[in-house]
Amino acid sequence: MLEVAGLGHTYGSHEALRDVSFAVEPGELVCIVGPSGCGKSTLLRCVAGLLPPSRGIVTLHGDQVCGVPSDLAVVFQDYSRSLLPWKTVSANVEFPLRDRGLSTVERRSRVAEALAWVGLSAAAGKHPSELSGGMQQRVSIARALAYRPALMLMDEPFASVDAQTRADLEDLVLKVRSSVGMTVLLVTHDIDESVYLADRVLVLSPSPATVVETLKVDLPSPRDQITTRGSDAFVHLRTEIARLIRR
Repeated sequence: MLEVAGLGHTYGSHEALRDVSFAVEPGELVCIVGPSGCGKSTLLRCVAGLLPPSRGIVTLHGDQVCGVPSDLAVVFQDYSRSLLPWKTVSANVEFPLRDRGLSTVERRSRVAEALAWVGLSAAAGKHPSELSGGMQQRVSIARALAYRPALMLMDEPFASVDAQTRADLEDLVLKVRSSVGMTVLLVTHDIDESVYLADRVLVLSPSPATVVETLKVDLPSPRDQITTRGSDAFVHLRTEIARLIRR
């Protein structure tokens, strides 16, 4: 579904990405990890078409990405700035659907379905300021789900919430991904999170970033915050990724 080939990006004299290449198959959940400041978010912005790469190409469904594709959605880390504070929860989720050529009935049906997926049906009439941080991020995820993208990009989506909320949101992503078969590319600085969520983990080098290793995560499903994280296979993968990053 997604192919990144020879991607590079330079900010002035600073080279952030160098010859990054990888592919993502339909239905996969792939996590990207690497040292702090290595260029993970820059890579995701290039994939999303928000930032033109200096070198290389990104293709989605075989078509080169030149601008933001119509069947792609992004969930950002800063949920408070990605929601429109003057709109209700349901209006925030519905907002991008207005460009999809859907009828009012279809839009409202998608909004109701997405809010049910993330457990926020009862909050549809509230405004973002009335919700906790974790609930606001659920609204952001619901908005992306209602759009029904072929590919969902997530840029450290749980970094700004507490540990328990983070665990709940991780399980939410796994549940929704299993239900709708969505393809997800997720950037995280949390090694444990990458192992818990992913089918594969791409490990980036320090800046200028390149892919130093791709690890398959062969853990049984469904995954569980206690059982999965306590397994020998989980600990082995977490240790291997940490070794690669620190090396």
